[in-house]
Amino acid sequence: MRTLRTVLLPLGLVAMLVATALPSHAEQRGTRYPGHTDIVATTFWVGEIFDPSAEDGSQMFSTYDDHWFESYGGCDGVVTARGCETERRTARNGYFPTKMKPRENPFYLDLPYDDLNDRAGFAQRRKVVPWADKSPWRRIVRDPDRSIMKNRWVKISRRGHHCYGQIQDAGPGKYHDKKYVFGTKDARPANKRYNRAGMDVSPALNGCLHFSELNGDSDRVDWRFVDYAQVPPGPWKRIITRS
Repeated sequence: MRTLRTVLLPLGLVAMLVATALPSHAEQRGTRYPGHTDIVATTFWVGEIFDPSAEDGSQMFSTYDDHWFESYGGCDGVVTARGCETERRTARNGYFPTKMKPRENPFYLDLPYDDLNDRAGFAQRRKVVPWADKSPWRRIVRDPDRSIMKNRWVKISRRGHHCYGQIQDAGPGKYHDKKYVFGTKDARPANKRYNRAGMDVSPALNGCLHFSELNGDSDRVDWRFVDYAQVPPGPWKRIITRS
């Protein structure tokens, strides 16, 4: 049997250890990014194929992951004779899918800025992406094989509901809309498709935000980027995508 021993440390050393372990006030607060209001949000999901003839008509892959379907763990919904279809999500199981176990965060979204495959988006990301000069992104900002958009956190609000998700794709409709995505004047999305939608959200976010439509283009949200330190506990932290 081991004998427990109490080790008394000088108060100065204790204070130093606590200060090292805890994030600073600045880290706890994070950066206050500009808000975007009254934005149409549609719903998409891993495994969805809504237009086989369109280059961007499938969610088997994303702009950041050529094997998104496999990385995620399969259809983020229900497999039927018609393919991978979405399903209503509820708080009962944290808005997680009911027919599969995801390997990545089911709280995902896209925004219309591709900083990896869009040549202009990559060339300009050092100037327009607000966190491009911060650690750890500044170490990879010049790497043409690494995105500084993927996995970034976003706070989305609708009618008193506040939910959080990670960016895993680019769209809808446009892929280089820097004025809308990073602007400080609440610009409208340049996209004209899907009722001028400015983002797609996953089924988990659809349920968390209490969208009126399971797969429509009438729901509107407010959103802003947030740092990880600003993300509160919730089902969106059960699985965090880091790939």
